[in-house]
Amino acid sequence: MSDGYWISLFSGGKDSSYALYLAGERGIDVDALLTIHPAGDSYMYHVPATELATLAAESIGVPSVDVHPDDFETDSATDSGRQGDREVEPLARALRSLASEADDGLGGLVVGAVESEFQRDRVERLCDEFDCDLFAPLWHADPRSLGDEMLEAGFEITIVQVAAGGLDESWLGRTLDADALDELDALADSHGVHPLGEGGEFETIVVDGPHMDRRIDVAYETAWDGTRGSITVTDASLE
Repeated sequence: MSDGYWISLFSGGKDSSYALYLAGERGIDVDALLTIHPAGDSYMYHVPATELATLAAESIGVPSVDVHPDDFETDSATDSGRQGDREVEPLARALRSLASEADDGLGGLVVGAVESEFQRDRVERLCDEFDCDLFAPLWHADPRSLGDEMLEAGFEITIVQVAAGGLDESWLGRTLDADALDELDALADSHGVHPLGEGGEFETIVVDGPHMDRRIDVAYETAWDGTRGSITVTDASLE
């Protein structure tokens, strides 16, 4: 892997957190965690509970860079490709700013993409622009194996949003453990749910893991409209 300034695209969710952990295991010294905080639904980025990413960064011990874009509105999007390109712009601007401050430029980006060509293609373009490496250790891995690996590594994962048939209100705030993975496998057969939520079926946050010094303690309320729901964080701190 290249020298230079390494940035991990980080939401606090399971995929970006596990990719960051694997980067450390590979000997990649990540210099910053970059979090995009969309105001509404997003094609490119994890949305719910991204405010916890700052606490996670503190626990991990890596500086965080937070971007709150205000120049794209996903609610009015009619073309996912065009909207995705618009959503990349705040990320690209943040990377250009970081690259200008790095003595050796950007060394590479760490991403947690599993199956999304939509996301990976756009990140690859950014790597081409900055002539840096891409570390995407989860890419095209078997979903159940990935889930098992996360649990075996010691990740504590909480489900913060659900939006798919077969996933009801009881999943909100639930820990993604071995039993939950078994149920998701069954829902994959009966309802087409992706075992890791790659189609937006569910979103997560990592509240503890081997890469973190302290666990995140989260208080929340749930909202459920009959078909989809999410948690709203009311209080959070490091234990």
